[in-house]
Amino acid sequence: MSGHSKWATTKHKKAILDSRRAKSFAKLIKNIEVAARMGGPDLAGNPSLELAVTKAKKTSVPADNIDRAIKRGAGLTGEVVDYTEIMYECRGPQGSALLIECLTDNKNRAASEVRLAISRNGGTIADPGSVSYLFSRKGVVSLPKNGLSEDDVLMAVLDAGAEEVKDNGDSFEIHSEPTDLQAIRDALKEAGIEYDTDEAEFVPSMQVPLDLDAAKKFMKLVDALEELDDVQNVYSNADLSDEVQAALEAE
Repeated sequence: MSGHSKWATTKHKKAILDSRRAKSFAKLIKNIEVAARMGGPDLAGNPSLELAVTKAKKTSVPADNIDRAIKRGAGLTGEVVDYTEIMYECRGPQGSALLIECLTDNKNRAASEVRLAISRNGGTIADPGSVSYLFSRKGVVSLPKNGLSEDDVLMAVLDAGAEEVKDNGDSFEIHSEPTDLQAIRDALKEAGIEYDTDEAEFVPSMQVPLDLDAAKKFMKLVDALEELDDVQNVYSNADLSDEVQAALEAE
């Protein structure tokens, strides 16, 4: 779940310890298969595949699983891998907006399950374009502070195409154009700065603050969507204050 507010850090910590590790593995494997299908099995000649494999390794996906996914995606096993990307738009509690990114081999199943999860958890399916205009596709790199200042990080990545560095409490977030992600990663590596995650994500232009009641409904909706096998990512413009986060964690 990506919201790019202070609560995203808390959510990220929760995700590291989350019992959904198998689901995370499945999503990463799917990304590898798609990248191998689009650009072939050679990591050196397929940047998308190299990125997908790097992410899988960071999440401790076993090497055998990664190797099988590359072969399966590239058609070397005789299996046919054919996934379709679909984006659903949703209105959540208190004026919040969600983008739901799916990668599926069955569009009818994905549509049915996403619509059901939304309607059962207080959301409303929105018309195409009525929510997506609130978001821009950006490269997003998240890194722990580790004693670094905002200027330290900015100086390291400015020439690589970074647009801004955001302070998220105990971490920084670098925003760039998605095409500059590789340059940002290389610049951080050169500066000896470690990072946690690097993704092309949909970032909201404005955030919508939620009160505690709305935040409970919102998290229930997001959790229901993230449980679905076809859902790869959920993006939102919801903003949960420190007080609301603390109240949620206390329950």
